[in-house]
Amino acid sequence: MVEKLNANRVGLALAGVMGILSIVCALLLVLIPGFTLNFFGNIFHGIDITQIAKTSVTFSEFLIGLIEVLIGSYLIGWIFARVYNKLG
Repeated sequence: MVEKLNANRVGLALAGVMGILSIVCALLLVLIPGFTLNFFGNIFHGIDITQIAKTSVTFSEFLIGLIEVLIGSYLIGWIFARVYNKLG
């Protein structure tokens, strides 16, 4: 028997993790912008994100971005769990 996932719990868990990552990312950008831009540049395999990245973010921009991350992550987690349960 395949164990079913609770779609709401998976969505909330993913939203929580992504929310924490978003907060950490914003803090790193404020505290050590050079390192943060180099770090993400390495992840994107040589794309020079310093040419397109902002080095300052207002609190309202941070808050709107955080809300978008939380809602998007919840929906992705919820959809993932629903699809997982259908395939089981």
